[in-house]
Amino acid sequence: MRGIISAAGYLPHWRLQRDAITQVLGSSAGKGQRSVASYDEDSLTMAVDAGRRALGAAASANPAALWFCTTSPTYAEKTNATIAHAALRLGPEVIAADAGSGLRGPAAALRSALHSTDPAVLVLTGDVRTGPAGSVDEKDGGDAGAAVLVGAASADSGVAVIAEYLGGASATREFLDRWRSPGEARTRSWEDRFGEQRYGDLAAQAWEAGLKDAGLQLDQLDKVALVGPRPRASAALAKKLGAAGVEVIDSLASSVGFTGAAHPLLMLTSLIEQSQPGQVIALLAMADGADVFFFRVTDQVSGDSGTAAGVTVADQLDDADNTLLYSKYLAWRGVLPVQPPNRPEPARMSAAAAERRLDWKYGFVGSKDHESGALHLPPARVSFEGGNIDDMEPAPMADVAATVATFTVDSLAYSPSPPVVFAVCDFVGGGRLPVELTDVRPADVTIGMTVEMTFRRLNTADEIANYFWKARPVRGQGTAPVRGQHTEREQLEKTEQD
Repeated sequence: MRGIISAAGYLPHWRLQRDAITQVLGSSAGKGQRSVASYDEDSLTMAVDAGRRALGAAASANPAALWFCTTSPTYAEKTNATIAHAALRLGPEVIAADAGSGLRGPAAALRSALHSTDPAVLVLTGDVRTGPAGSVDEKDGGDAGAAVLVGAASADSGVAVIAEYLGGASATREFLDRWRSPGEARTRSWEDRFGEQRYGDLAAQAWEAGLKDAGLQLDQLDKVALVGPRPRASAALAKKLGAAGVEVIDSLASSVGFTGAAHPLLMLTSLIEQSQPGQVIALLAMADGADVFFFRVTDQVSGDSGTAAGVTVADQLDDADNTLLYSKYLAWRGVLPVQPPNRPEPARMSAAAAERRLDWKYGFVGSKDHESGALHLPPARVSFEGGNIDDMEPAPMADVAATVATFTVDSLAYSPSPPVVFAVCDFVGGGRLPVELTDVRPADVTIGMTVEMTFRRLNTADEIANYFWKARPVRGQGTAPVRGQHTEREQLEKTEQD
């Protein structure tokens, strides 16, 4: 049996209310909200976060390949997937490659993984959807990451499948609908009805071929996720499914937005999380063609493997900060130029230094003294207990929780989004390290707060992205206010008074 071993979605902490856009620009931006990647997040960091959850939910499965899909890559010449490979601490025998820059990359990578003979394949997706102020991508887009681990069930290794792959099909036709040149922020599009008609025809073609390939009848389906940049393109199919009693799940348009390359796997994850054992589900992804995948949910979905350590897409919808100012969003995306901090900008990362400390920088791996058990962060050759030299073993710490021992708010340190909150964190089981906190306002930081590590983009210099780890509050501690309760503007005024 081959199918989905685990699946996980990642939604960033911040939300932008669409009426905040309307208040500034005047023209209606619609209702609801969109997810917003923080200033230190990008497509890679969100994909890594989702990948950590997917791998953590299937510890006995070892991927033989990693595919990364995005329309907003950090690099064009360099392979982005190798950074995710290092952050996830995968072995050197695991190939890591980018699946292209188009919206169809995730469907192609998923199809390839489902037809692969490798025991397990990890597909990562992440996207930051932006554009000029008031653009469709700004208003209707969203930022997210998602990951699925695809492979075969194995009783010997303890690998179970939560969604068995039944079959699928694709339909392809060249037509000009949406396009964006490399380096451009604006996505252009042809007349809406043209794309909607083409996608509608291709979706119908792929759907019928997929049902035949899977050996299914329409009345055997339970739930379907429809994904694409043209929501009305699947209207005819959605109406047909509704008439047959098939549930079409929420597209997340009003709560998250269309998350580009991340959306197919984000919706697949949500689809699995909403389903019960034995139900037949389908994903239809439309992007320069149409691809449909049919699965049967197994009884393993009720276990930990189905929810990626218990963090579901629905959980993340309920635990977010929707007080982000539109001006700050524009500044984060570089649409609104602002005065940079009056401090020297950081120097570019050293390739040689990063390679020497590869496990520490990307994998957050410390060292542990064999004799005393003392944890060293960062890793050291000489133990601070007993003085043993070169008698260490690797100590992966990325998944170890910590508590804030003390902290300070620094308004003078260089940051694209000041002030900076630095905290001294004590890790469970030993180890202490000063780290930068993220996804939290200064007023919400408390001594004793539980934090977890997250892979982030520290800065960019000479077009080199410098990645490392920060700490963020564990969600569910009440650090995310609802709108109108404790706004970012109020926090800014309080910080200035302090």
